Amino acid sequence: MIASTALIPVYAVPIALTMAGWAWHHAARTRRNRALLMQNRATGLSEPPGLHPLIDPARCIGCGACVRACPEHDVLGLIGRTATLIEPWACVGHGVCRDACPTGAIKLVFGTPSRGIEVPVLGAGGETSVPGIHIAGELGGLGLIRNAINQGRDTIDHIARVLRSEIAPDDPDRLDLVIVGCGPAGLAAALGAMERSLRFVAIDQASLGGSVAHYPRGKLVMTAPAHLPLIGEVRLGAVSKERLLAFWQDVLVRTGLAPRFEERVNAVTPDAGGFVVQTDKDRYRARRVVLAMGRGGTPRRLGVPGEDLAKVVYRLTEPGQYAGHRVMVVGGGDTALEAAIALTEVPDTVVTLVHRGSAFSRARPANRDAAEALGRSGAITIHRASRPVAISRTDVTVDGLHGTITLPNDTVIICAGGTLPREWLARIGIAVQTHHGVPVTTL
Repeated sequence: MIASTALIPVYAVPIALTMAGWAWHHAARTRRNRALLMQNRATGLSEPPGLHPLIDPARCIGCGACVRACPEHDVLGLIGRTATLIEPWACVGHGVCRDACPTGAIKLVFGTPSRGIEVPVLGAGGETSVPGIHIAGELGGLGLIRNAINQGRDTIDHIARVLRSEIAPDDPDRLDLVIVGCGPAGLAAALGAMERSLRFVAIDQASLGGSVAHYPRGKLVMTAPAHLPLIGEVRLGAVSKERLLAFWQDVLVRTGLAPRFEERVNAVTPDAGGFVVQTDKDRYRARRVVLAMGRGGTPRRLGVPGEDLAKVVYRLTEPGQYAGHRVMVVGGGDTALEAAIALTEVPDTVVTLVHRGSAFSRARPANRDAAEALGRSGAITIHRASRPVAISRTDVTVDGLHGTITLPNDTVIICAGGTLPREWLARIGIAVQTHHGVPVTTL
C-alpha cells in the first residue's frame, strides 16, 4: 500500500500540470477572442455582410469544431465555452461551420436584428414570386463560387423536371429558357441546360466570369470543391482571378458553350406560354427565365453633377490603362482600398482616395494597413470625412473637414458597393423581403 501511495505524485503531478496548462490556454484564448470582438465592435465591424452563422449558446458545447472547420481565419472563436462570431465582417457564408457542429447549434441566417438584408422571395428551385422566373447565385443572397455553382446546377435540375411534366408548346421559336448572367451560377446553369439538351441562350451584359472579372489583378478567390455539369468535380482551392478566368475560358472551349456577351437585358415580360426577354440586341421567347446576375451589377451612385461623364467608372478592371492619369478612388471598403493600392503600382499614376468616413472601418486589416502605409509614404493622398460634390472633365470638387477643394483629375473610380436591383425586379413583379435573421436551409 505504501508503494502504491508513493506513486500518486508520479501520476497526479503530470495530470495537474496538464489541467493547469489547459486552463491557462483556455483563459488566454478567451481573453484574446473577447478583445478581438470588442475591437471589431468599437471600429464598427460588428455586422456580417451577408449569410452568416447564428449560434445557439444553449446547444453549443464549446468543442470548437466550427472554429476548426471555418476556412477564414478568426471569423469564429471560443469565448468561454461558447462559439462566437468574433470577426463578423470577414464571414463570407461558407456554411461549413454549421455542417461541422455535432449538436446542431448553428443556423445560417440572412441579416441581423439591427441590419436587414434585402433578398428576393424564393421557393423550390429558386423560383420567385413570378412563376417561371428563377434566381440563382449572388442575386438570391448567397455568395461564394461553390454556392453559386450548386444553385445554378440545382435550378436547372428543377426546371428540367418541371418542363418534362408539362406539355411542350408547338412553337419552334420558343426556347426552353433564357439565362441572364454568366458568372459561376449562370455558367453552371448553362452547362446543366446543355447536359439536359434544353434549348436555351445565356446572356451577360459584360464579359466572362461575372463579378470575378472585375476583381483587381491577382486577387485571390476562395472556392470550395463543387460539381460542374459536363465537367465534373472542380477543385480550385485558393485561386487567382487570372487562373479562375482561364479555367472558365477552358470550360467554354471544352464544352462549346457560347454565351452572348455585351448584351444587356432591358425587360422581361410574360406572354402566352412563357416570357419575352428583350435585350439591347435581340428579343427572345422562352418558357422559363433564370436570373443569375450578381448584386453588384447595379453600382451605387453618388448622385452628384458630372457623374455621367465617360471618365467615371464603377470598378477597376485593368490598372495599367491608367498609367500617367490622375485617378480618384471613392470609397472606404475593401474594393476601394484594393483599387487604390493596385493603382500605386502603375508608373506615373497619381492616386487620391476619398472616403466619407473618418476611418476605413469596414475594410480588412491587411488592406487598411497597406493603404495607411501608402498614405504615409505619399503614394496615396487620402481625404477622410470627405465626399465628391461635383465632377467635371478636368477636375473633381470635394467637400471635407477643411472646406471645399478642387482637385485636378482624369479618372474617377467609384467603389461605393452595389445595390439589389429592386426597381428592376419590381417591374418584373418579383417580391423582395428584408430579412433580419432568417434561417437558410438550401445549402
